[in-house]
Amino acid sequence: MNLGYLLSNTAARLPHHTAVIAEEGRFTYAQLEERSRRLAGALLAAGLKPPERVALLFYNSARMVEAYFAVVRAGLVATPVNFRLVGREMLYILNHSGSAALLYGAEFEETVAEIQDRLETVRLLATPGGGRHTGARDYEDLLASGPGEATLPPHDENHPCQIMYTSGTTGRPKGAVISHGNVLWNLVNTIYGREDRAGQRSIIVGPLYHTAALNNHLTIQVALGGTCILIKKFEPELLLQTIQREQATTISGSPAMYNLLMQHPRAHTYDTRSITKCTSGADKLAMDTKRRLMRFFPNIHGVYDVYGCTEASPCITILGAADSLRKDGSVGLALPFLQARVVDDQGRPLPPGEVGELVCRGPNVMQGYHQDPQATRQAIRQGWLYTGDLARMDEEGFFYIVDRKKDMILSGGENIYPREVEEVLYSHPEIVEAAVVGLPDPTWGERVAAFVVTKPHSRLTAEDIVAFCKKHLAGYKKPRQVVFLPELPRNASGKVLKRELRQRWGQTNATTPPGSPGEAQP
Repeated sequence: MNLGYLLSNTAARLPHHTAVIAEEGRFTYAQLEERSRRLAGALLAAGLKPPERVALLFYNSARMVEAYFAVVRAGLVATPVNFRLVGREMLYILNHSGSAALLYGAEFEETVAEIQDRLETVRLLATPGGGRHTGARDYEDLLASGPGEATLPPHDENHPCQIMYTSGTTGRPKGAVISHGNVLWNLVNTIYGREDRAGQRSIIVGPLYHTAALNNHLTIQVALGGTCILIKKFEPELLLQTIQREQATTISGSPAMYNLLMQHPRAHTYDTRSITKCTSGADKLAMDTKRRLMRFFPNIHGVYDVYGCTEASPCITILGAADSLRKDGSVGLALPFLQARVVDDQGRPLPPGEVGELVCRGPNVMQGYHQDPQATRQAIRQGWLYTGDLARMDEEGFFYIVDRKKDMILSGGENIYPREVEEVLYSHPEIVEAAVVGLPDPTWGERVAAFVVTKPHSRLTAEDIVAFCKKHLAGYKKPRQVVFLPELPRNASGKVLKRELRQRWGQTNATTPPGSPGEAQP
């Protein structure tokens, strides 16, 4: 099945049901289907041929949704572009992907104009209102030129439909090639694991250039006939107003987003009782945050904790709401239509309780990295996707992410998992966020450095934090350096950019950069 038919099927069943609520307005499934079908035909009439790539540069919007479904419906390959990137970074993705067309929001006109002369393969540009500086076609004119009944090329589920560029937490982004079948199997797995039902009114905060927002939140709602409430930019009070006004039933986000939402000074003045399902992903979800979410959204019965990666389209495991308090720290069971296990450095399965790399295989795993066979061979070995995450499994088959394999700290000959230290830090009542990395140390090889964000007006000191950790951890695991920050650096999916922390404070005798709120080396 082509993903475009998910929209067509729902439009046939529920033509007058609201599909999308966005800044541009409200669109029924019939309207979304009509616009998407016309745009698909227009792209083919403009000379694009499957499997050419079409880059999409939009904020979360109705245009992003209709353009995405038009592209995949036409047998073209959607390449969503991270709108937070600067021109040089966007240029890399556009040229590396070999995109033949770029559809973009009017907000990005100057950025596109800046890089236009260096675009190697783009031959069609389109933006609402037309490009003042780029000469791009008017998006609405392009869409209107499409035939009402477009004849679309045949293709099967092995046909690629997305190139999703990774967040780049460890280097230059790589383009994961994902097929229609990959997304469909992810859809089945996620609906099962999250217990999704028809008719949900889902708040979509995460950017649609990310697999979680695109393949989990948007695509599932379209398939099941739900309503997608698109948030262009996360602002706590705007989000709270939207939940109350639209009577949203489902919300998904990162722990960082939820913390900011609940810390808003007027958070508890809004009615959040309509929310009956809350899912979290992208980073570890502390037990304290779970409990606060269950109080903040009084009609949820736990939090669904979702684990995955771009290369898996993205879901691998989900901790169901019913187990969210019973299985502290777990990311749940492997989803039913894939295999997951923990292996040693030779790829041999490890027994419950032992730490190794989490690997998975199944019909959700990407086809490979675009134009990067070496990275593909490293990531997929004998059909197994190596996630780069260290994990353990308990006797019941529940997985626990210990850390990123590359983040493990070797100090004085001892292996230290930053996540273990972070979990202790998160248990402190005055700490809102924490990240732990290894920094160079002339004596120990690496030292444990803790970067923390505290609650407003906290008087917590570095000495207090070290003393707290000593009560709960072996002495060699305690932080030897504590840095207080107003916020942690994160990528668009909410993951902490530990690379930036290591680069900024990586000197042996690190000092506090100007403007930082404070540092101590106890």
